[in-house]
Order: sequence, then C-alpha cells, then structure tokens
Amino acid sequence: MSSTFGRALKISIFGESHGAATGGVADSFPAGEIVDMELLNKMMARRRPGQKHTTPRQESDAVEILSGVYQNKTTGTPLAVTIANTNCHSADYDNLKFVPRPGHADYAAQLRYNGFADRRGGGHFSGRLTAPIVALGAIAQQILARRNVFVGAHLASVWNIADANFDAVKLDRETLLAAGKKDFPVLDDNAKLLMQRAIEAAAIEGDSLGGVVECGVIGFPAGVGSPIFDRIECRLGEALFAIPAVRGVEFGNGFACTQLKGSTNNDAFIAGDPTLRTATNRHGGILGGISSGMPMIFRAAFKPTPSIAKAQKSVDLGTMRETTLAVEGRHDPCVAIRAVPVVEAMASLVLLDFLLGEKPEFLR
Repeated sequence: MSSTFGRALKISIFGESHGAATGGVADSFPAGEIVDMELLNKMMARRRPGQKHTTPRQESDAVEILSGVYQNKTTGTPLAVTIANTNCHSADYDNLKFVPRPGHADYAAQLRYNGFADRRGGGHFSGRLTAPIVALGAIAQQILARRNVFVGAHLASVWNIADANFDAVKLDRETLLAAGKKDFPVLDDNAKLLMQRAIEAAAIEGDSLGGVVECGVIGFPAGVGSPIFDRIECRLGEALFAIPAVRGVEFGNGFACTQLKGSTNNDAFIAGDPTLRTATNRHGGILGGISSGMPMIFRAAFKPTPSIAKAQKSVDLGTMRETTLAVEGRHDPCVAIRAVPVVEAMASLVLLDFLLGEKPEFLR
C-alpha cells in the first residue's frame, strides 16, 4: 500500500487535510517503552501550523493515542494516534475543482483517482499528513535516545541563504539538538535573520521559497544495514521522499563529491577505540549501505510551496481552455521550516526499524 512503509516496524498513515482527522498506526513498537507526552507535544509544536513565517492556519495538533499505550508505556500491540483537523476553510479550494494548481498534485491525482480525490487543502497529498508521522516519530526518537542514539536536524538553507553545517566528524549531542530548541531551527542566528527577511519578502509578493534540511544521527551502532536494495540510504531515501515537497536527498558529501578526485573524497581510516574511525566523513556515516559508526549526515531538499497567491498559468479541465489561477487559502511561504521535525521523525522511524530487524538486542 502506498501509505504504509517499514519492515519490522510498520507505519500506516491515513486522513486528508480537511477531513475529520489525520492519523497513523505503528505496528511492533517494542513493549514497555515509556511514552513521554511532554516531549511528544514539544515535537508536535515544532511542526504545528500558525506560527510566525508559516501558514496562518491555526491547529492545536493535540495527539490522541487510541491504542498501544497503557499507563504511559507501550504495550507492543499496534499503537494508533489521531490528530483532529479543527480549522479548515474548505471553500478556499472551490476554484480548484476544474483548474489544477501548477506544481501541485491536483492534475496527477485527477488522473490516478478518476476525479474522486479530495482536493480540499491538498487532501491526502497535503503536508498535514506529516502530523501523525511526527507523533509516531517522536516516540521512536525517545526509544532511540534511551540507547544514546540521537537524531537532530536544522534548516541548512532557505533560497540562497545558508546556515552553518553540522561538523560531520565531531558532531556532539548539544549541537545536534540545538536547532530543535529554538523558535526558528537554525544553528547560526545571523542566518535566521536573513532567512526570515527573504521569506517575508516572498510572502508579500505572493510567492514562496524552497529550502534544505540537514539531519544528523550520532550513537547509531556500526554494522547495521545491507547492500543493494536494503541499504540504509535506500530506506531512508524512500521515507524522506514520502514527505510532501521533497525533491532531492543526498548523503554525506552528496553531489559535491563529483567535483573531487578519489584521493580527496576518500575518508582515511584511523585507529579508534574500540573500532576504526575515519579522519573525515564525506561518506556520511554509511559505506556500502551499512553504518560505519561515524555520524550519519544527510539532507533533504524541499521545493518552494506550489500554492501561491501570484497568478500562474493553468488550464480549465472543464473547457480545456488556458486560464490563470491565483491560489487562495492559507499556505506556508517556506515549507522547509516546519519540515525539520518531520525529517527527524522519519529518520527515527527508519533507524528504529533497522535496529528491530537486525539488532534487537541493542534495544533491550
């Protein structure tokens, strides 16, 4: 099914942007794990709409756990969550019934579902579907953190404005988690000001900006993963590309390695305690699809929000005549801001899935 992923840990997502709720089910979370609702709600607050420089849609994003948790601990049975949709303005989408938005899934969904797809707010294609991912991912992140595996991310760039990068060799827990504790998820506050000004300017013009989210993982055991189709990159990439608006994913040095020679791009091995380490980390903590023990570093590129107020060319599917469309409704001028905790959540679910399947003893 297209809305389900995972091997040992299976995740299913359901709902629409303007339906009654979105939700998810995680099958096979380990039993006996404490679910810290305060930490979960903090994670949800980072993704929540209605904050400065995001969509004005106001949602509390309160998580209701329907099953799988008893007395604040996981039971090991399917864990189901729902997040109610309480602030929908569906009439804003009436003009999209016959005119697809450029850059959006409207037309493709029309073809795939024979005209029956729910277009209100983007329906099942909306970023609203990331809310249950963050709720379930927050639980996975807590389970990993108890084993000293930490996942953190920051807004690496907006448009052509870059934040500082993670140190791929000496990444520490404080730096890794720093951006997630701020009201705007960057490492360098000077970059924050420049990014915010650019986002505000684009919004005034009725336009939007794209961005890149960089994610890091420390403490993940070496030797996890497999070659060919079950590589860590393959499964992380599959999950990251499931996030709406993601158009590119890279690991380690990524595309920049094409501008280097092998002698420069290779990471020299050095003696470590108790295992080998590398002097540099252009491989991003993954070699041959298997974790090397170095910090994992990867990035996801988010396109500019396609729903913009600026007039764009489209076609009226009822008359098959060209027309112009200015999208109404409430939309993020830069989706990458709220995507930072989503990337963390996706990564946490995938990495926990790997450990459950290959190193269950690590979780005991």
